[in-house]
Amino acid sequence: MRKWGPLIAVSLGAFMLLIDTTIVIVALPEIGRDNGSSYADLQWVMDGYALALAALLLGAGALADIVGRKRVYLVGLVLFTAASLLCGLAPGTATLVGARVLQGVGGAAMLATAIALLGDAYQGRDRGIAFGVWGAVSGASAALGPILGGLLTEHVGWRAIFLVNLPAGAVTLFLAGRMLRESYGKRDARVDVPGAAAFTVAAGAATYALIRAGGHGWSDRGVWAAVAASALAVVAFCVVESRSAAPMLDLRLLANRSFTGILVGGMAMQFAAFGWVALGSVWLQGVLDHGAVQAGLMLSPLAVVAFVVSALSGRLLHGVSPRWIIGGGLLFIGAGVLLLSRVDAGSDWTALVPGLLVTGIGVGLGAPSLAGAVLGTVPPAQAGMAGGAVNTFRQLGFAFGVAVTGVLFRDKAESMLDGAGLAHPGAAAEALAGGRVAPGAAGRAASESAFASGLDAAVTVCGLVGLAAGVLVILLVRTSGPAATAPREAAVERPRVAAN
Repeated sequence: MRKWGPLIAVSLGAFMLLIDTTIVIVALPEIGRDNGSSYADLQWVMDGYALALAALLLGAGALADIVGRKRVYLVGLVLFTAASLLCGLAPGTATLVGARVLQGVGGAAMLATAIALLGDAYQGRDRGIAFGVWGAVSGASAALGPILGGLLTEHVGWRAIFLVNLPAGAVTLFLAGRMLRESYGKRDARVDVPGAAAFTVAAGAATYALIRAGGHGWSDRGVWAAVAASALAVVAFCVVESRSAAPMLDLRLLANRSFTGILVGGMAMQFAAFGWVALGSVWLQGVLDHGAVQAGLMLSPLAVVAFVVSALSGRLLHGVSPRWIIGGGLLFIGAGVLLLSRVDAGSDWTALVPGLLVTGIGVGLGAPSLAGAVLGTVPPAQAGMAGGAVNTFRQLGFAFGVAVTGVLFRDKAESMLDGAGLAHPGAAAEALAGGRVAPGAAGRAASESAFASGLDAAVTVCGLVGLAAGVLVILLVRTSGPAATAPREAAVERPRVAAN
């Protein structure tokens, strides 16, 4: 226990924070019904968590270098567990979204320090075993999330998906406090607070604009105010980072085409593979009337195949250039998600299976290679920054994917409902997105057709994004060989990232 206690403590934490990105998906319809939530509200339940993770990963890693990685991990764990309690007790959607943001803050602190803590605890062969187990746990969390979420939602209630973190958090906190040892990075470094603030505003405002556009249309003044705020924040971020002595992200790295290609690939991978999944869960439960457990099982082929392929690809593709592994993975994702467009008004859940299987192959190929590949594009001194950047862009890809697919779905579904002669197609499209179909035989038929069309629009764009990103990665990324596919020892000096 003394030897492997640090691994257990860090792996349990990773399991908690990563499963919370998927466990909530099958609970969305019940959350919406209990709280009277709009689909925009449900998008924020997912995106509040993802945005907090994305915005704070790099800053949390820098802070941990200064004040201590174990200390930041423990504080993040306490905050994550406390926020989970608040999620479980939330009286309404606004409180739930706020608690999810707090969960993301705690999760960022845990995720940013995980590799550093393992790197300090283990050496040589044991380090390789520790990273392998930790990576497997991270992959398993994605596979188990929809299934566990379905079981808890259907048999206990949606609040249980958050309250289950309390005993898990208590055990993890006990183990982490006893088993982990303190370590530091460059203690004279500074946290780039202005850069982190500008980045947070830019990402948050852009996501807000997309989600609001889904509910109010692009003519809404609030949408364009948010777009303007995001653009100004991007400019401010670039100015701050170009003048900072210790930037959160060295903008000169973006001139490296391989580095930029991998960032684009990581962002597009999450967007294409997972941006549509919330709508898929709503379709299974709200339109096809399957239970939460069934919906979780029906969506699980993607994660299960990804887990198996990732375990095999590490051995079979060792030494292959990441441009082919990541680019090829994105092409599989794009093709798989496009297969999901086979869904129509008369489809059952089996229409999803071919697309889920092919998408899972792509995720299993590409996702595990991102962190190692990005480390091969930069000097060892910037490995932590590069690793943090790719994980940040992955979380942004998920957040933007959820927001964009919501806009696409509503526009297409509203157009179909308008053509069916419904008096208030906009309100009906919003009800559809929340899993509520129109009453009566004619209303249900119109709802099924509109939902299928909206889902088709969403997955088509996601698939095209995956294909385009795959081509870009193959064209841009030039790193090759083992150095690009395995993390360097030097990366442990200042790691601020974990593979997801």
